[in-house]
Amino acid sequence: MTNPEKAPDVRIVRGTANEEELAALIAVVTDAYEREAESAVVEEANVSVWERTQRPTRSSLRRDIPWGRFSG
Repeated sequence: MTNPEKAPDVRIVRGTANEEELAALIAVVTDAYEREAESAVVEEANVSVWERTQRPTRSSLRRDIPWGRFSG
């Protein structure tokens, strides 16, 4: 939703619009904006060929499993 302190500046350049027409315009524009904001997708980060071919780093050691995976 829009911030009431920063309301959009709507200017009528031709003709005259009554309050109902302005309300309809604002409702349609607001709905279109909200739909666009919901479907917005962040672009995936560019991964270089070098990063893709490198072996991933080793996962951290699990301290809950004893050495040699046996206890006793």
